[in-house]
Amino acid sequence: MTATDPFKAASRPVPVSIDPSIAPHGTRNFRDAGGIPADQWHADQTGETLVPTHCCFCGVQCGMYLRVDKGGKVFGVEPRNHDINRMRLCPKGINAYQQVNHPDRLTAPLMRRSRDEEFREVSWEEALDFTVSEIRRIQDQHGNDAFGLLGGASLYSEKTYLVGKFGRVALKTRHVDYNGRLCMVSAAGANKLSFGIDRAANGFSDILLTDCLLIAGSNVGECFPVMTQYVWGARDRGATLIVVDPRETAVARTADIHVAIKPGTDSAFFNAVLHVAVAEGLTDEAYLAAHTTGWDGVRATVEAYPPARSADICGVPEAQIIQVARTFAGADRAMAMHARGVEHHSQGVENCLSIINLCVATGNLGRPGAGYGTMTGQGNGQGGREHGQKADLLPGGRSITNPEHRRQICEIWGIEESELPPAGTSMMEMVWQMQRREIRGLIGICNNPFVSLPNYATVKEGYDALEFHAQFDFFLSETATNAHVVFPVTVWAEDEGVMANTEARVVKHNKAQEAPAGVRTDTWVMCELARRLGQEDKFDFADSREVFEELRVASAGTVNDYYGITYERLEETCGIVWPCPSTDHPGTPRLFEGGRTYHPDGKVHMQVVEWHPPMDPYTEEFPLSLTTGRTVAHYLSGNQTRRLGGLVEQTPRPWVEVHPSHGFKNRDPVRVVTRRGSETFPALVTEAIRPDTMFIPYHWPVPTAANALTIDALDPRSKIPEYKVCAARIEAATRIDEVPAPPTAPGHEAYPETQVSRSDPLPPTAPQGRGTAERG
Repeated sequence: MTATDPFKAASRPVPVSIDPSIAPHGTRNFRDAGGIPADQWHADQTGETLVPTHCCFCGVQCGMYLRVDKGGKVFGVEPRNHDINRMRLCPKGINAYQQVNHPDRLTAPLMRRSRDEEFREVSWEEALDFTVSEIRRIQDQHGNDAFGLLGGASLYSEKTYLVGKFGRVALKTRHVDYNGRLCMVSAAGANKLSFGIDRAANGFSDILLTDCLLIAGSNVGECFPVMTQYVWGARDRGATLIVVDPRETAVARTADIHVAIKPGTDSAFFNAVLHVAVAEGLTDEAYLAAHTTGWDGVRATVEAYPPARSADICGVPEAQIIQVARTFAGADRAMAMHARGVEHHSQGVENCLSIINLCVATGNLGRPGAGYGTMTGQGNGQGGREHGQKADLLPGGRSITNPEHRRQICEIWGIEESELPPAGTSMMEMVWQMQRREIRGLIGICNNPFVSLPNYATVKEGYDALEFHAQFDFFLSETATNAHVVFPVTVWAEDEGVMANTEARVVKHNKAQEAPAGVRTDTWVMCELARRLGQEDKFDFADSREVFEELRVASAGTVNDYYGITYERLEETCGIVWPCPSTDHPGTPRLFEGGRTYHPDGKVHMQVVEWHPPMDPYTEEFPLSLTTGRTVAHYLSGNQTRRLGGLVEQTPRPWVEVHPSHGFKNRDPVRVVTRRGSETFPALVTEAIRPDTMFIPYHWPVPTAANALTIDALDPRSKIPEYKVCAARIEAATRIDEVPAPPTAPGHEAYPETQVSRSDPLPPTAPQGRGTAERG
């Protein structure tokens, strides 16, 4: 490159030109530059530019180019040949760009002083003034902790850092948490207990090197579609695939061993697998002696879980438990990965610990192709919990109860330690506090609890009890319709920032277009509210870059060290895996090499795990298990994907998967009843689910909300809800509950593309497994 190269000289990311002679830093081939193909095909729009960025949805964080027209508007997408996804995108990624200029976008603040009033569009000045006056009124009358803040794990890390700082410094409240509480905290708790660090031990590329891959509680093909390339790559070189899941998912159908476990019995299963490994001499005693503590207690505990006992608990053949143990423990290099199916339980931390114990006991840690990891659900599910928006954590993964950690952050933030609030409560606990009127005001950012939290009736009651409620969002969510103020904020393509994917790889999202008139960034809104609350000097950030520079300093020296990561380095690479303590450090793609963890003694602290039944007891009235999950076309609460016509057409509504033994036919109306209520869905009859289990995807609101039926029992350590198992029954019905249209702002009509498909009463277009009748 010459000194006059425009990309070298630019102080901000420059969109990628279609001219193949111009390439940004780090480009390795012409496809990464968005270049014209060798046969001289041309872009179909004069003046088009390609902006390199990443998908806004799941934790894989696929690289993509957003296509921008000469007027500066995003109008399309192309896959990038990025290390993560290698030119692949899933249905959500292909459609993600359509939300940027969607007609449902909020473009002015909405406000009402009472829920008896209709929303009206107001100026930013009026909305901000009203919000600040309500914050002050509530806190003056009831104390600082009477106001709460809930963030989100789909925000850029810069914004998640600001959420934690804004809550504790500007609002001065202990009640700060985020919707990652519904996602990753069981894995985080287990990781910290065992390893002293919270992230996956191995990157995606290690999957390609393993001899045995165990996937527990993850529907990879639908929740992380592009990640299947690594699973297939491992299979292609001869790896054995084990899938533990109550449903025969797309990946489970191709597995060498599919363990159709009864929901809520994971730790009993993995304790039995480890029991067999011990009994047959398949544990790595040399590794255990040199690198672990607690092994004697774990070994003694799993003696009480012989295969016969656990087979009865889990509803699987005893021989299958033995087969899994011999296959996993007998492999030279084995990896175990899990997701929400293991973590969404009142024993979620124990479930994760039981898998960690198996990996550690067999010496499968810290080697190429041998390790352990969690698949993060939200786009920034990893980064979103690292820098302070979690109730008990400060930036850099510091503990808010640790005096030295508190001192360090107070010094960086310029406050007295006495000003820093103590630990708060979890997201669901905050709802209970709203019910009791202990929390009377709330700001929500990038979350939709009316769809995503369990036991909807309780959630609605809690939010209805709030004296004041504000939401930040770019579409009017079901939760926002209950608010007093709704602030219209940018989508991911209208701002820049970083996210950390499932591998803990920090990647850079670039701004592709200017926000619509009347829309502000989450950063701007938080800083402006802080200014009006008298904390302007501590929130003097012009943009994400300035926030990131403070984040780097705030994380320096911690296990979550971002100090060596800069925007410039991220522009030149395919991402950097933390910890990265200096700007010449390459990052840390694989943890625990040499057997050393992040505990002070350097050892794995193995934890004793005992299985206990789920919190919602089975009875004659409620004999079945209800479990929930995602489907490929939709994302989380569906506030984004239920507005994109192609995705709605692919999966227009939720359904209930039931086994043929119940006597239903495809499309029959089936009422699902739990102790929280009942709803009616079309049946999807399939042999790919256990006879004692049913499944409903959770992306829709009442009256078709799976989470109107789920239980709000929590794991005692992680405080994650038990989404993945509750007692239920099914019965014949006469009418399927109708899917409501997504909410729209005053003066907006429902987007027509999503309405025709939404009214379709049938199950999904794609067959979900063996015995599934296709639509005709």
